Amino acid sequence: MQEWSISTASAQTLSFSEYNHSLVSISSFLQQPDCAIENAVLQKFAAITPQYPGLRAALDSEIADHWLDTLSPLLSRAFDAPEGRWSMVAWHSIVSHRPQDLLPIQRLPHVDGTDPDQVAMMLYLHRTGHGGTAFFRHKSTGLEALTEENFPRYRVALEREVRETGLPPAAYVTDGAPLFERTYASAGEFNHAIFYRGNILHSGVIDNHAPLSRDPREGRYTINAFLRPPGGEGPNDE
Repeated sequence: MQEWSISTASAQTLSFSEYNHSLVSISSFLQQPDCAIENAVLQKFAAITPQYPGLRAALDSEIADHWLDTLSPLLSRAFDAPEGRWSMVAWHSIVSHRPQDLLPIQRLPHVDGTDPDQVAMMLYLHRTGHGGTAFFRHKSTGLEALTEENFPRYRVALEREVRETGLPPAAYVTDGAPLFERTYASAGEFNHAIFYRGNILHSGVIDNHAPLSRDPREGRYTINAFLRPPGGEGPNDE
């Protein structure tokens, strides 16, 4: 497991937007990031869900367990959660869909679920012209984070807007216009990890004019994960 060792020495907890959403930022996350890339080359990637515009392969659960030894105390402090061991599922991921091939659901900001206790991780392991992760506000409702209570209101408003103005063109989300506005974006620097609540509207920052290779050594390769604090159900596997 030595090649998968991590460091949280640079960890910072930031806040963004008028709602002061918490975001944990860690640079130089993996001590040997190129080993992760070489490991990804050996994986059998496949399209797993319709939401993700690319290919994924499960990350070994032993690696996730190894990381949780270090991450659990940090995440409990940052997200005001109970102390104890978190749970985690993670994937090697490569964005590979051409903009013109995107499904309607992939052209809009999305959430990973409506449970604010589930935290998402993005670890950027690419050296491409693509960016990190952007976060959005839905203009007509003012919503940035979706919950079980407010999701019906958001859905009704969004469906009405799509009927009136049509779906966005087949392209990756940029500034979110006309229905959304961007509130924050991470740079997506190499070997940089961020953690945020998965119910905040977000999208990957993908350059619609840059290549999207399926090779982890050349494409927009990341490791992404869902984590939950102790005492609750395990994270979603989608």
